[in-house]
Amino acid sequence: MTPEETVRAYYDALRAGEPLAPFFVESPATVKVGIGERLVGYADVANGLREQTRTTDDWDVESHDLRVVERGATAAVSDAVTLSWYDTEAFTERTYETRWSGTLLPSDDGWAFAGMHVSTATDRDR
Repeated sequence: MTPEETVRAYYDALRAGEPLAPFFVESPATVKVGIGERLVGYADVANGLREQTRTTDDWDVESHDLRVVERGATAAVSDAVTLSWYDTEAFTERTYETRWSGTLLPSDDGWAFAGMHVSTATDRDR
């Protein structure tokens, strides 16, 4: 799988409610920053993703500007993504316009995230 195919497969797995931890490098240096958390180390990332899957449903992931650059044994990705899901604990729909960036490294299955950062824009006037 190429880095771009890996990112698209991650989006598909998120939509389908499938395990997401296999998309990350099994290392204490792995980092995932999401809208509401910062997870450091593969164990924390895997636990956080399991909890996310447990407490959410009906994901919609719309990629608007996926860009991938391969440089030797690494790849950098960025995207603008509309995310929405159902929060099963708050009984409400969540929707965000997000910005994604990340670094992928080669893995046994192709590529895996060493770092992922997902954020939302804020209104500077507020």
